[in-house]
Amino acid sequence: MKKSEENKKIKEETLLSSAFNLFTKKGFKETSIQDIAESAGVGKGTFYLYFKDKYDIQNKLIEKKSQKLFADAIKALRKTDISNFEDQIIFIIEHIIDALNKNHLLLKFISKNLSLGIYNQAMNKIADLPYDDGSIFSIFMNGVEKNNIKLKCPEATLFMIIELASSTSFNSILYNMPLPIDEFKPLLFEEIRKILKQ
Repeated sequence: MKKSEENKKIKEETLLSSAFNLFTKKGFKETSIQDIAESAGVGKGTFYLYFKDKYDIQNKLIEKKSQKLFADAIKALRKTDISNFEDQIIFIIEHIIDALNKNHLLLKFISKNLSLGIYNQAMNKIADLPYDDGSIFSIFMNGVEKNNIKLKCPEATLFMIIELASSTSFNSILYNMPLPIDEFKPLLFEEIRKILKQ
């Protein structure tokens, strides 16, 4: 990587880190682009070289944080001997839920947008068979294919599973609604298994 490209990457990462710290401490509405630029040690104009606006950097952060949650869960899955497809999906979802349960700031920041971390990547890869990049999307598509699971639209099914887990876990973790997360997880996993068995 050239020095100029490396410097650009460092500035972008600094802006992302500064934005995340400010968004989680001050709140999104209360944080200005000027705040982010100052915290990152760059001029306001530099911010616009990397991001369109505050919503753009927020979305990129949600994608990045969500992707890391999935990557960490998949890394943990690889250290197990779980070979059953349903069990693999449940393991990944539970790993992410447990990580969010330990980090309420991250949970509140991501809110109910966990799928944003895979949605753009996944939709770009629909036509790129075989699915072998090690992502949740490839694990899911390979599992559906190998187990001969008949889904009308596997991409949409994965999206629904992630959205279901994300939105219901959010309320369960933060507000114990409808149940505390440890009581809620078995019910959630049962529903995910039903979706995969249809």
